[in-house]
Amino acid sequence: MSYGAILPALNAARFLPDVIRDIETAQPGLRVLVVDDGSTDGTAEAARAAGADVIVHKVNLGKGEALKTGYQWALDQGVDWVFTLDSDGQHLPSEMQNFIDAATPGDLDVIVGTRMAQTDNMPWIRLKTNQFTSWVISRLAGQPIPDSQNGYRLYRTACLKGVKLKTKRYDSESEILVRLSRRGFRIGSAPITTVYGDEESSINPFVDTGRFFRLVFMLLFTRD
Repeated sequence: MSYGAILPALNAARFLPDVIRDIETAQPGLRVLVVDDGSTDGTAEAARAAGADVIVHKVNLGKGEALKTGYQWALDQGVDWVFTLDSDGQHLPSEMQNFIDAATPGDLDVIVGTRMAQTDNMPWIRLKTNQFTSWVISRLAGQPIPDSQNGYRLYRTACLKGVKLKTKRYDSESEILVRLSRRGFRIGSAPITTVYGDEESSINPFVDTGRFFRLVFMLLFTRD
């Protein structure tokens, strides 16, 4: 099996060299794409210097659009499986093997990282928000997804062909799970570590909560 990894990145130059190095250490030979989504800090240059492929969005389009760019790259490259993970070090490349092990029996198409077995250092409001949104997305998808907001994932690349996503930002990570599930693909999970660093979150609690409920409303009235 061949593997790739998509790292959406916004002003992540200081993190990327370590993240890319850790990916290479964990999974030698894995292809890495950094999608520079309108950065102003030399993100693309840092990624290229570290040995990654790079695609640049000249302006910030949102994480969902960066992921779409990455999905197309994975299809074009012909890799069998593709990871998505954050570019700021919040996801540990050393845990990639957990996803590969979960996928090995061959009965799953998407593996989503879950932090729900280790929540001691997760802020209470984030824990409750994750539990609620995961319950909603699981109901819409028709299968259990214990940590649906987790962006650390492994996709069977063939599943991504022809998927039409209407969202453009963080809500795309929820939308794709429901869309893929409704096409008959099977979703599982793999345990990962909860890591919090000194990076500044790009999530706006009020705006992104509104986007989530708008997505839910849209999915309730569409079946594709």
